[in-house]
Amino acid sequence: MNTAHDPPTPPEYPPEPEPVLFAPADLMSSLEAILLVADEPVPLGVLAQVLELPRETVGAALAELAGLYTEQGRGFDLLEVAGGWRFYTRSQYAPVVEKFVRDGQEVRLTQAALETLAVVAYRQPVGRAQVSAVRGVNCDGVMRTLTLRGLVEEAGTDQETGAILFRTTSYFLERLGLASLGQLPELAPFLPDQIDDEADSGSSRA
Repeated sequence: MNTAHDPPTPPEYPPEPEPVLFAPADLMSSLEAILLVADEPVPLGVLAQVLELPRETVGAALAELAGLYTEQGRGFDLLEVAGGWRFYTRSQYAPVVEKFVRDGQEVRLTQAALETLAVVAYRQPVGRAQVSAVRGVNCDGVMRTLTLRGLVEEAGTDQETGAILFRTTSYFLERLGLASLGQLPELAPFLPDQIDDEADSGSSRA
């Protein structure tokens, strides 16, 4: 009991709860937003740190999201690979995804791909090392891209070196609106006549 000389006792209030960055209802949406901009698998620990939530809580939400996508038959899936989580297109839709990458109007060939394609078109059948010799840079990655797009295909091997030879496809002619390679513009005179084939021989032995 307070006396006339004692200061008044301050009222007691319950401690304020620590703020939570994301409410449980926002957790799944927050995970989706992060994973949509990720260009590689995101570890569980990183997600938990960003969201300031326990790993167990975030892990359970990821598993629930993955199950939800499967149950709904979405065209994408949420998978845990290489130590992290990331969105992937479902395997059954690979054909349409590949067709979009190959034929989609939004996808344009780079300058390097166009130059490489021109070398193949005018010197076919030609090996990777020969194309690299003409352009002065390694063209292995660009050749793989052109092959994936259906513009270039294998055309056997060189009898002397064993190197794989490449040529343009009928799809290449279709995209350029040509009936045959004979309708290509006269650019061949600008390409070198002599190309060192030793690189082909070396690559075939590698």
